[in-house]
Amino acid sequence: MPWRVYIIECNDGKLYTGITNNLKRRIKEHNSGNGCRFTKYRAPVKLVRSEKALNRSRALKREAQIKRLTRKDKDKLIGGK
Repeated sequence: MPWRVYIIECNDGKLYTGITNNLKRRIKEHNSGNGCRFTKYRAPVKLVRSEKALNRSRALKREAQIKRLTRKDKDKLIGGK
């Protein structure tokens, strides 16, 4: 499976950015409380953006780029607000 960079919105409105090579499984993990510490108590989460990456290295670089954006810029990226 190709690597993906994803952004999810938590139930409190906060955004989380991550990478995976199995998006469906990863979203399930976040919603079950086993995804990461950040989303553990913020479930349910919903996927708001996903991008393909050529490989893990590119996915990590794109994740870092997105994490450096302001909330306003992230909202523009996901097409809202």
